[in-house]
Amino acid sequence: MTQDRRPDVTVVPAPAPTPDHVGPLRPRPLPSTDRRVLVMGIVNRTPDSFFDRGRTDSLEKAVAAGLAAGTAGADLVDVGGVKFAPGEPVPVAEEIDRVVPVLERLRRELPHVLLSVDTFHADVAEAAIAVGADLINDTTGLSDPRLAGVVARTDASLVITHSLAEPRRAHPHPVYGDVVAEVREFLAVRVEQALAAGIAPERIVVDPGPDLNKSTAQTLEVLRGWERFADLGHPVLAALSRKDVIGESLGLPAAERLEGSLASAAWVVERGARLLRVHDVAATVRLVRMLEVIRGWRDPEGPLVHNV
Repeated sequence: MTQDRRPDVTVVPAPAPTPDHVGPLRPRPLPSTDRRVLVMGIVNRTPDSFFDRGRTDSLEKAVAAGLAAGTAGADLVDVGGVKFAPGEPVPVAEEIDRVVPVLERLRRELPHVLLSVDTFHADVAEAAIAVGADLINDTTGLSDPRLAGVVARTDASLVITHSLAEPRRAHPHPVYGDVVAEVREFLAVRVEQALAAGIAPERIVVDPGPDLNKSTAQTLEVLRGWERFADLGHPVLAALSRKDVIGESLGLPAAERLEGSLASAAWVVERGARLLRVHDVAATVRLVRMLEVIRGWRDPEGPLVHNV
């Protein structure tokens, strides 16, 4: 008896699930700021930040704050585990435990938004980059001599900020001869150090450090001379949101400094700032988009029906 034979069938196995990433995560480059201003939302996973006062100290609240910033239009979210102000040192391992879980969640749940970590420790930077950080926001101007090498080796981007004191140390009664010139020279020297370490020029951002080891009068001079920092040839970040320079200028507590923060943001954008680090993302995004429309960098959203 002849047995029926079925034609040969090639069995194609089902594809294996695709992981979120293969191998270590690589930092993503910053977008061009030639015709764009980037908004960076602040997430402080600290119990003692000057404005948040610990409201986002827990993991879930910090992640929720990052997701809210992304929904509100932030281009970047900056996660910090240690405040700039003077205080007792926070162990590196503890700082890593504060920021890394937040970055891991945000990289997975907010893939279209770049991630930054506010740290001056090379070890924290390395751990943060490994889980998805794209930018290291160093408010101490390369106080850790190993930091530039970590950033260079991983192709991350770096914010170099002007400040005079040792990390977490007070610097009462700062004295400058010409504060704008001295801040600019400090940044220029640190940029050369970063370049010598191998960091690509397009991955360097400078921050004049308003309020950081500066009085209100000195910070106001920095704001008046802001164009000098744009001349360095790198994007300039402005971290002015809710700061004391605004509070002392207007006589207002931190909770009432939104309008002053927006006015200050508009001032520095018109003088070359291309990244704004802020607490109030939605309001700042609207400010930035209006400035971009006026400059002709962005088309109006419309509908354009007025007097047509």
